[in-house]
Amino acid sequence: MHIMILSSTLIIIISNVIMILSIILSKKSNMDREKCSPFECGFDPKSSARIPFSLHFFLITVIFLIFDVEIALIFPMILTFKIVNFLTWTKISMFFLFILLLGLYHEWNQNMLNWSN
Repeated sequence: MHIMILSSTLIIIISNVIMILSIILSKKSNMDREKCSPFECGFDPKSSARIPFSLHFFLITVIFLIFDVEIALIFPMILTFKIVNFLTWTKISMFFLFILLLGLYHEWNQNMLNWSN
């Protein structure tokens, strides 16, 4: 019991010393504007929060998230190819891909994919 308390105390002391040394020796500047700003966010974080941002940026983000989730749904379909009946698998896959293409056509028809507008 005594050795467990001693080793726990020693581990806490060593980890605290390492963290303090890393804070002291690091060359990080808290005032560095490049490091503090978010990457590709579409607006300047130091300015007013009430300024409008690009609607195209928002739409491209939503489209990316939708297709990212759809890819995550397509991977299990590929893995279940050998388990499920071929005809059933084909019907389900074609229906899912039809919905994807229908959504892509709708986005294209609404000019959501056109960046120049």
